[in-house]
Amino acid sequence: MEYRIEDLAAASGLRVDTIRFYQGKGLLPPPRRAGRVALYDVSHRERLARIRSLLREGLPLALIKRVLAELPSRPAAEPLLRALAREQVGGRTFSRAELAAEAGLPEALVAAAQAAGLIEPIRLGDEERFGEADLEMARAGLAILGAGFPLHELLALAVEHADATRAVAERAIELFDRHVRRPDGPPPDPEVVTAAFRTLLPQVTRLVAFFFQRTLVSRALARLRGRGEDQALAEALAATESARLEVAWR
Repeated sequence: MEYRIEDLAAASGLRVDTIRFYQGKGLLPPPRRAGRVALYDVSHRERLARIRSLLREGLPLALIKRVLAELPSRPAAEPLLRALAREQVGGRTFSRAELAAEAGLPEALVAAAQAAGLIEPIRLGDEERFGEADLEMARAGLAILGAGFPLHELLALAVEHADATRAVAERAIELFDRHVRRPDGPPPDPEVVTAAFRTLLPQVTRLVAFFFQRTLVSRALARLRGRGEDQALAEALAATESARLEVAWR
């Protein structure tokens, strides 16, 4: 069955200009041409239905485009993608100006953190939005700055940490793909894969946070011990005994 664009709009419940917009963004393949007439088929109607479904789940168009390009016939992966999107965005989103105001930071500093890759917005339509995780990171950064660290040195250290974290995260994702999602095997149960992701993500977060804290404390104590600062060492040991790292996960 073939459709003119007006018929496709009626069948899909979309406006003609919306269909043309999706086509212009590369989300919808071009139609077959019969002279001057553009003819769409059932695959176009199904693609539009899939786009609408993913939009209702809160995925931005940029991510939907990747889903359609990389997983054209594997809707079983979409629950995991929706879970990923929700964890990235959180319950609220902010413009850059709103993020700066909420965190109590100059917007120029937020822009510098974005340029350094320390916070990464998502695109909702033509707008960049930041999630709750970005807000929490901005607040934590402000608290650390308040301790007297020079801004340029703190940013350089944060960039170095971010680069190393991305490299480790990529390897962790490869492990998840090979041993949990198993894309080369039979299509997995999407609910099982999504449940595994939701279970593992907070545990991995806790593991990384606790390991970093333990390493930071042990190195700091070793430095104090090496300098013979006995009083400072005793106080630091007492502080680490009473300190408890809290890793919250929404």
